[in-house]
Amino acid sequence: MSLSPSTFETIVPSRYITFTFPNHHHHHHHHLRVAVLDSPSAATAAASTAAIWVPPGRESDWIFSTFSGHLQLLLTQPLSRLILIGNSPSSPQPISYNSSLHPSSPTPLQRNLAPLLSALTPKSAFLDDGEIPEVPLLVFEDEVVKSSIVEICEGPCVGEMLIENVELENDGVKEFRRRLRFKRMPNFVQSQMRICPKNVTSFENLDNMKFDLDRGVLVQPYLNPMVAGISVISRFLEGRTFRPKALCLGVGGGALLGFLRVQLNFEVVGVEEDDVVLEVAKRYFGLENDELIHLFAEDGIEYVKNLAKNLSEECRFHAIMVDLDSSDVSVGACAPPVEFVRKSVLVAVRAVLCEEGVVVINTIPSSRLLYERLISEFHEVFEELYEIDVGNGENFVLIATKSKVGNALEANGGAFLNKLKSVVSGSYIDSIRKIPKTADPAF
Repeated sequence: MSLSPSTFETIVPSRYITFTFPNHHHHHHHHLRVAVLDSPSAATAAASTAAIWVPPGRESDWIFSTFSGHLQLLLTQPLSRLILIGNSPSSPQPISYNSSLHPSSPTPLQRNLAPLLSALTPKSAFLDDGEIPEVPLLVFEDEVVKSSIVEICEGPCVGEMLIENVELENDGVKEFRRRLRFKRMPNFVQSQMRICPKNVTSFENLDNMKFDLDRGVLVQPYLNPMVAGISVISRFLEGRTFRPKALCLGVGGGALLGFLRVQLNFEVVGVEEDDVVLEVAKRYFGLENDELIHLFAEDGIEYVKNLAKNLSEECRFHAIMVDLDSSDVSVGACAPPVEFVRKSVLVAVRAVLCEEGVVVINTIPSSRLLYERLISEFHEVFEELYEIDVGNGENFVLIATKSKVGNALEANGGAFLNKLKSVVSGSYIDSIRKIPKTADPAF
């Protein structure tokens, strides 16, 4: 496809164009892949433009090679246009890689991108005096040092997904994890679990390494706070003669289900809309379907609504853990989906709780306004509402109770609360904040 020089003069919401460009700095004259995405929001069309140099070796990673990954990168910045530049991918599918260190200063190739970036800059960004605007070259950084693709498969609901083993390094500390990512939202890690190398003296080749799963720790940032949310009903669970029951809406790799089962002795029902995701959880993340973990391939919202229509006392749950995210890529990472916040759904959720039960929801608010609406909707249906700020600038955990728990959190800890504090960070339990109906949330 030939491109006119005027193609990039204006911002066209959600326009996505990719092309190749000769790389004269490479001795074999390989081509660069250039991808240009304009913001989906016309409101950001103030012609702010930036570029990212794709880390070498990661050119086929869905983060950089797909529209959805490119969009998520753009939505993290107040930009009207984001340009990605990197070597042409050696494979159309994600492949294993070893990341090279990011250079502290621009390479000769990057320094000579100025004419190209100028040509890709909207006309409205040029100053009246004719001065050429400088397009900042951003650096993409994460903790991933190496990645080994375990499998790429496709589910009927979530589409393509990949399972990968990664080596992370943070402040010189090395750690290995198994992760699940969806192509529709590749920048967002759906599930992850710590893995431990088996009898390996060299960490050079991740593809050849064998691992054991470490199911005794939760590494997804918001899962520890979610488990901590159960503490608001800890007084009710003290000295119990029954096994508490939890309903998990959204399974992913199943780390939360296994943790509740093994560490806190819950009977767990897990509901996941995509049966292929459940198979991945069993095959690669050690999730078991046994007498204490029951798995269903159904839409979580429909499952709760149907359960509420056919209630018996033994069907009620002490805890409902909600980890559902929106499938609408255009809004970025957002949880829970708007369908969950409808009053009819919340009333059904309340109905399937036992009288002293608790609902714990992972939320990723896309705006303060939406978070306040979420708070308001929950206040209308539930007796009390609490929150935990996960502290990562993204997630908040909401905790809603069916009845008053009063100052249960201020009571002296019993065996259950002490056990809870031993398996999750006590600081999360201590940071639980009640949201009165007239108060502003922490967001």
